Amino acid sequence: IRIARCFEATRQRCCRLEQDGRRAREQLARMEAERAALEVKLKHARNQVEVEMKKRHRAEAELEKQERKLQLVLELLMREPWGTEALSREQCSVLSTLAGWRLGAALAPIRRSSAADESCQSLLSHSDISYDRTEDDVVRS
Repeated sequence: IRIARCFEATRQRCCRLEQDGRRAREQLARMEAERAALEVKLKHARNQVEVEMKKRHRAEAELEKQERKLQLVLELLMREPWGTEALSREQCSVLSTLAGWRLGAALAPIRRSSAADESCQSLLSHSDISYDRTEDDVVRS
């Protein structure tokens, strides 16, 4: 009877261990599926960040180009005698003010000097965004 009870206790322990193993395998499968889904989302997010960074670089380059053109036009209007004759004193004053403001902005490497720009810089700055692609190359077993 004692041997039968020991066998029964061992059988019950084995059943519990099998159930625990089955639950652990199911949980592992769920976690692996979740990890795979998160990796796909991460890959898409990284690609989107790259696309947005390229768009931003192009937009910043275009902005600088347009500012240089505007500065040249303003300088031409302010320096040429026919430009100041054709414009009223008020227009010349406005252009002079605009030229001074634009010149300062054009000389700055990147226009982020205002308080609003600085407060949003951490949200919008591509230089703050960094990620390590070395983890992408890790072989998982």
